[in-house]
Amino acid sequence: MSSPPLRILGICGSLRDKSRNRQLLAAAIELAPPALEFSLAEIGTIPLYNGDVEAGGFPAPVTAFHNAIEAADGLLIATPEYNHSIPGVLKNALDWASRGRQLITKGKPVGVIGASNGPIGTARCQAHLRLVLYTLRTLVMPHGEVLVGMCNDRFDDQGRLTDEKSREILAGYLEAFAEWAAWVRSRPA
Repeated sequence: MSSPPLRILGICGSLRDKSRNRQLLAAAIELAPPALEFSLAEIGTIPLYNGDVEAGGFPAPVTAFHNAIEAADGLLIATPEYNHSIPGVLKNALDWASRGRQLITKGKPVGVIGASNGPIGTARCQAHLRLVLYTLRTLVMPHGEVLVGMCNDRFDDQGRLTDEKSREILAGYLEAFAEWAAWVRSRPA
């Protein structure tokens, strides 16, 4: 008897409609094994974190984000690198995710992928993001990376990831992530 698909929440760290990372996330959904079933979170309407706002109750976009994380078996974050680090909008969303009665990210398997026009992709951002994710007590997949460098050369005019090596790396990462997330789900609570 096979297990039901793992519900993965895709989060893009860029707000641009035609962001290479939004396109990378679309490629991940396209290349994902059947064991992964995706939904997407939009973080652009989440207000800047403010303890005074939190004290008055979570704004609707924060509640929706919390609910999406709680319903997911795991997260896949596709993010650009801004000034060698995490985009503010993504960090803000994660700051809100850390708030509430319980830590909703605790024990969630997380994969991190990214595209940048620089030669080393999003390596520095991913290192910083992992620190934040560890603090949120997620279980970041320990092996494998998707660092799509020189990304404008890797996508076509319609935003499709066309570079075969990048597609191969991404597909392999997703297979490993499916195994990782299934292993995490099978562990006793």
